[in-house]
Amino acid sequence: MSYDQLSNLESGGYSDNPGFQQLQYDLKSKLQSLLSGNRKLANDVNVLGTKKDTPRLRERVHNSMEKSREMCREIGEGVKRLQTWEDLTKQQKYEQTKISSDFQTALQDFQSLQRRALEKEKASVTAARAAQEGDFGGSEASGAPLEQLQQQQQVQQSQLADQNEVDFQEALIIEREEEIRNIEQGVGDLNVLFRQVAQIVGEQGETLNTISDNVENTRTDTRAADMETRQAARYQKAARNKGCCLMLIMAVILTIVLLAIFLD
Repeated sequence: MSYDQLSNLESGGYSDNPGFQQLQYDLKSKLQSLLSGNRKLANDVNVLGTKKDTPRLRERVHNSMEKSREMCREIGEGVKRLQTWEDLTKQQKYEQTKISSDFQTALQDFQSLQRRALEKEKASVTAARAAQEGDFGGSEASGAPLEQLQQQQQVQQSQLADQNEVDFQEALIIEREEEIRNIEQGVGDLNVLFRQVAQIVGEQGETLNTISDNVENTRTDTRAADMETRQAARYQKAARNKGCCLMLIMAVILTIVLLAIFLD
């Protein structure tokens, strides 16, 4: 059942509780930001591990996930606070449940994106490690002592340049491994929040079902009453038509009788 249907059928508006309304508005606004962030993050995660993968992209993914994690925590705290309100109208209870359910879906999508990013980062680090180990090797020098000395100097210079590249790549790998640990920790932290929100949604489910059932019953009763009213109106109209016909017949009979009397 849509929110508009519930709003039209439920009687009464929000009670005089500006705190509830403000918190509800703030949570909806943050949920929209989280959903928008998920869409952008999904596009960037799809590029990870491809030829378009760059350090700038990975930094953007990292910043996006940090921002979304913080937003998830803020929304989670707000959802918990939303549950503390009592004596709410049926419409407010519906909103209370809807926000929790929408957050559960958005949080689940974000967790899925984090896991995908984690898998791609791990694959990237594994490939970088394998490529780094494959670059190591040695060579035997041969020839005259002078030529051998020249070759050794060339090898040393080459090894020095290679070592700088190795150090640079090692630093990148260490940075990625640190990011992997951050993602794993973020996934673990939000798993706890996800379970809490799932419990809240589960507890609210019976209330929402009851509200929906009541609204459906109201709609059914309204339709039945409308049908009975229309049927009664049709009966009344038919009765009026019959009355008019009888009156017309009586008038014709009376006219005939009067004419017969006068003619005699």
